[in-house]
Order: sequence, then structure tokens, then C-alpha cells
Amino acid sequence: MSATRRQILARTGATAVGITFSGALSELFSGTPAAAQGLGRRGYGPLVTDPDGLLDLPRGFRYKVLSREGDPLRSGEGGVPSNHDGMAALPGRRGRVRLVRNHENRATAAIPVPAVPGLTYDPMGKGGCTALELDGRNNVLDERVALAGTAVNCAGGPTPWGTWLTCEETEDRAGTNGYTKDHGFIFEVDGADPRRTGAVPLTAMGRFQHEAIAIDPGTGIVYETEDAFERPFGLFYRFLPQKPHGGTGSLRAGGDLEAMRVPGVPDLSAVQEPGTSFDRVEWVPVPDPLARETPIRLQDFGPRGITHAQKLEGCYWGEHAVYFVSSFARSAEGSAADHYGQVWKYEPKRRRLTLVIVFGPDTDIQLPGESPDNICLAPSGGLMVSEDGGGAQHVFGVTRRGEVYALARGAQNIGTAEEPEWGEFAGVTFSPDGATMYVNCYTPGTTFAVTGPWQE
Repeated sequence: MSATRRQILARTGATAVGITFSGALSELFSGTPAAAQGLGRRGYGPLVTDPDGLLDLPRGFRYKVLSREGDPLRSGEGGVPSNHDGMAALPGRRGRVRLVRNHENRATAAIPVPAVPGLTYDPMGKGGCTALELDGRNNVLDERVALAGTAVNCAGGPTPWGTWLTCEETEDRAGTNGYTKDHGFIFEVDGADPRRTGAVPLTAMGRFQHEAIAIDPGTGIVYETEDAFERPFGLFYRFLPQKPHGGTGSLRAGGDLEAMRVPGVPDLSAVQEPGTSFDRVEWVPVPDPLARETPIRLQDFGPRGITHAQKLEGCYWGEHAVYFVSSFARSAEGSAADHYGQVWKYEPKRRRLTLVIVFGPDTDIQLPGESPDNICLAPSGGLMVSEDGGGAQHVFGVTRRGEVYALARGAQNIGTAEEPEWGEFAGVTFSPDGATMYVNCYTPGTTFAVTGPWQE
């Protein structure tokens, strides 16, 4: 059963914050992993088992494998790196599409991003980005290194001027894991001409466990999530650039980094009722964005503190607001309350933060799995959510009416017959014309192009 308004006020101490309710979402779905096919009836129908054992989709949909871990890069620079993660689909010339894809490689990665002169930040870093160029039929025309020598490139986000901001999900300093430079930064990547952006850390945007970003196209403000899963948990940030709308390379000019404070709410996990809104959200300057001595989430934000959340993940701009995900929270690990995932919406003009969806365990919405991760806005206006948790892994759609349906299910067993395991989904994004959904399987690294009757 959902938390009541009284319980929320008691947990958060938010009686003076101005909480309003837009109305809780109705029951979306309930069940177990075995019920996933039934959920599809609210979207495009039940999932059909793929005879090739790669990707299960609704009838009428089909996929093409664009790239797989270990295959040769078209550029001849080496093999396709491991751990496919965040990704963007950017418009190219003559109807082409450019995919810029992250590789969340740690020091132990099986296949690192090849080091390329002029595109390598730290020669000891194994992460980075690759860029694919596709024609109008999703045939791969080119695939090459776009950034190398970074670490744990998790997610990121596109810019209004057609580049990709890739985020390092680490706080490792020089000397750790053999690194020669500090890590934990954002880098800009031009998928059409990577040498135009090179390997330059955007240090003013902060050094922390970055996950994803979203840019307000009206103001140029960049919103950033922090995927910290140890106490104190991560923060939600905004970066006010010195040169908003400046185009490629403009973020190097610097700006001001601030963190979100919801008065009276030190931990977002305490909020359990979908539709709960907080007005008068505050933004507090970050004392030391480079975290020279102390991680940002541990720094002193004043007597009123700051608002934390466990595992802030996907971040996306749509419909005059920024959406972001808290993947899960567990009170046993220090969170104020338990949930399997939250989707939040922040409206800058109203300074309003609203809890859109909560996934289990004590809510009306029971996900047949756990831990929503990457999100993006679908051409229909709904949200696409990538699952990251135990058991079967899905891409879920959330309609404007709050209905949830399964769109895809991973079929690549990376475990054993006795103990099956499936790689998470990441990097879900749509082509500029909305006709193709691109999505990655993290392990084994695989990039899919999915087409079908989206208009239905």
C-alpha cells in the first residue's frame, strides 16, 4: 500500500515546504518476472521469444545487430570495446545517424577502448566512447574511437548543438589503478569529428561519480546526476555555464556548479507517494567542485544541509522539465526508506520537484524485476526505462497515462543453465525521425537497432 500524506510529512518534516498532490497514479501493474509478457498487452502486445536468443520483442518489431564486443572496428583501430552503456543518436548528413556510445570500462575491462593519439586523456584509462555512422537503413558505414583514456564512462547526454557529454562514474585519483590523472569528469565528444573536441575534461562541471546529464534548451543549464551508492548518497546538480548556447567547446569556458536542496527533505527515498510535489526547491553553490580534499557529497553545505538520494541514474529533458531516476534505495544500506526505483520531474520555471513514479516494494506499482536505470523520452511522449537488476532484464515503456508495458527483454544468458543471468540494458535512444530505437546490452556488449509499428 502506498504511503499516506501524513506518513510523508512525518518522514520528511516538510510541513512548511508547500507539498501539493497532483493525484497519485493508478495501479500500473503487479506481478512477478513471469508476468512480463502480460504487461505488453498495454503497449504493443506480448513479447515473442527470439529464436536466435538475443532480443525478445512484440510481434511486428524486429532488430538488427549493429555492433558486438570483440568484433573489429571499421576504422581498423582495434576491437569493439567491452561494456556498452550510455548512448545518443545524433543527426548526420543526408539522413544519416551518428551513434556515440559509452564503454563503462574499469581497470579490469576485457577489451579497452584503443588509445588513439589526440583522443586519449590518460593512457592508463580503459574507458571512453566509440562512434558509429549509419545510413537510412541502419547499415553501419563507419565505427571508430571517439574518446579514449577515460574511466567508467557510464551515461551522459546529448547537447542541443549535436555533441555528446560522456560522464565518468568514478572518483579515482591519479595513482589509483595506475591512473596518471584524476578521474571523475565530464568530456564533450563530437561523433562527426572527434578531434574537434579531443580529450579535455570539463572540470568546472564537477569531479564526482557522474551518471547522466540533461540540458535545458531554453537556458543552457546542464543538470547532472550522481550515482553514489555509499553513504552519504549522491546529489542532483545543475551547472550554469558562462557561455550558454555557445556550441561545441563552449562548456570549457566554465561556470557555476550548484546542488539541489529540498527544504526539510534530506533523503528523497523517504517520499513514497506518486504525485507528491515540492515547491520552492533551492540550489546551493558547491564549495569545491574539483573535490580536491573532500568528495562533494561530503562537503559542508551549511546548517540546513543538502538533499541526497541513493543511486541517481538516468536523466532526460522533455516537456519543459528534466526527469531523473533514483535506481533503488534500501534502508538496510542507510536510506530513509526502501523502493525499487523512482522517477522524478523537476520544472525549473516553477522550481517544483514532483515524484512521478515509485516502483515497489510498498507501493501500488510492482516492477517485474527491479532498478530502473537509463531513461529517455519516446517519440510518443512517454518514457522508456531500462531495467538494471536481478533476473530477466527489460526495456519498459511508460505511457502518458501511466501505463507500463514491456517493450524488450534480453535473451542472452551470460550465466549458466542452472543459474541464468542476463546483461542489463543501457543507452536507449531514438533516431532523429523516431523510426528506430537504439539500445545497448551491457554484457556481452551489443548494440541493437529496433524498428516496428511505433505509430500504433
